[in-house]
Formats: sequence, structure tokens, C-alpha cells
Amino acid sequence: MPQIPELLLTLGAGAALGLFGGLFGIGGGIIAVPLLALGLGMPQSAAQGTALALMTPNLLMAWWRYHQRLAIDWRDMLAIALPGMLTTWGLAIFATRLDQAVLRIVFGVFLILLALRLLLARRHSDSAGELPLQRRRLPVVGMVGGSSMGLLGIGGSLLATPLLAGWLGQRQARAQGLALALVAPSAAVALATYAQADQVDWRLGLPLAAGGLFTVSAGVTLAHKLPERRMRKAFALVMLATGIWLSTAGLR
Repeated sequence: MPQIPELLLTLGAGAALGLFGGLFGIGGGIIAVPLLALGLGMPQSAAQGTALALMTPNLLMAWWRYHQRLAIDWRDMLAIALPGMLTTWGLAIFATRLDQAVLRIVFGVFLILLALRLLLARRHSDSAGELPLQRRRLPVVGMVGGSSMGLLGIGGSLLATPLLAGWLGQRQARAQGLALALVAPSAAVALATYAQADQVDWRLGLPLAAGGLFTVSAGVTLAHKLPERRMRKAFALVMLATGIWLSTAGLR
């Protein structure tokens, strides 16, 4: 068992990550992985696995709440979730065996690309009519999001939501709900796979998860009171700097 000061510090870090994730609507893993890898010196795969312990309960809770509000068809959820889970499982196994420096560089480059996308992309408008959902295309979206979840432990919803909103013409709320139907079970699969490879530090992961559960809702509430464009730009710049830092650290 961790000492009380260490436990309180970890709970506080989890609360901060939960608040930050809720504030930007982008998930605590993008912040937690660099913090664990660079701040605590954890191997990249262990940092990703431990961050999944923080993310998985939050994602499952968010998915269930979206499902209660939107009543997404279970057939649609299965069409996107099953291919995503299988892809996640295969690439998570690959990630735990990949050279740590290479994995860190890949993670850093991924952050840079996501940051550029946030800086340049326009938010999908809900004013346009929603198109009928083409279920046969959902497995493709599932595999794209699952690839990111398995290899990097993050980013599934950031890839899936634009595809669902732009490519498949779904409203933003529905796109986010379907993306959660992909990433929530995929995160659980990734966590189990990383844990089986002994790449999860539960002493850190469980307190981080507990702390995050208390503050995610507050972050979401705060997000609605702050200017979205400035928040997105600030977060993208932080993510860009972190991605460059991780990439250069992997080259050393």
C-alpha cells in the first residue's frame, strides 16, 4: 500500500487530470501519459497502461450516460465496438512488445498531428441535417479508433468523432455517443491487455482513477462557462509542445 502522503498526492493528480480532461473534453490520457512518461520516468508502454486505468472508468460512465440520453441502437454500437475491440487487442499486444523509444516517438508524433488538427479544423455544425447512418461503414471507423487505442492507449474518440460527424453525417452529440461506444469497451480491452503484459502500475492507476471520477463533471460544467475557441487553442499548443518534447526524448 502507498504511504498516506503519496496516496493523497496521487488522488490530487487524478483529480487535476479529471478536471482537465472534463474541461477540454479530450480525455485524461493525453495529459496522463506524458506526465507519467516524462515526469515520473516510466517506460512508455507502462505509462500508457497506467493511464488506461485512469481513463477506463470515466469512459464507461460517460458512454452509459450518453446511451441513456440518446438511446443509440445496440446494433450500431456493436458494429463499431466489436471491430474496434479486436483491433485494440491486436495492437495493444504489439505495443507492449515494441521498442520503448520508438513507441514514445510514435506517441509524440500522434500528439503533434492531433494538435495541428485542433488548431486548423473547424467544429462540425449541428445546423445541417443528419444523414441516415450507414451501418456497413461503422466497422471501418471502429478499426481506425481501435488502432489508436491499442497502440497508444488514447485518441480513439478524437479520430472516430470527426469520421462519424463528417464522413457519415451524424450530429455532433450522436457522433460523440457512438465514439464512446467504441472507445469505452476498447479502453477496457486495452487495459486488460497491458495489465496481462505487466504494463500497468495499479498503485498509481487506481488512485488516479478514483481522483478523476470526482472532478470530471466539474470540468465539463466549467467548460461551458469558458470561451471554447481559446480553450481549444491553448490546449492544442500545450499538446503540440508535449508532442515535440516526447518525440525528441525518444530520439535520445
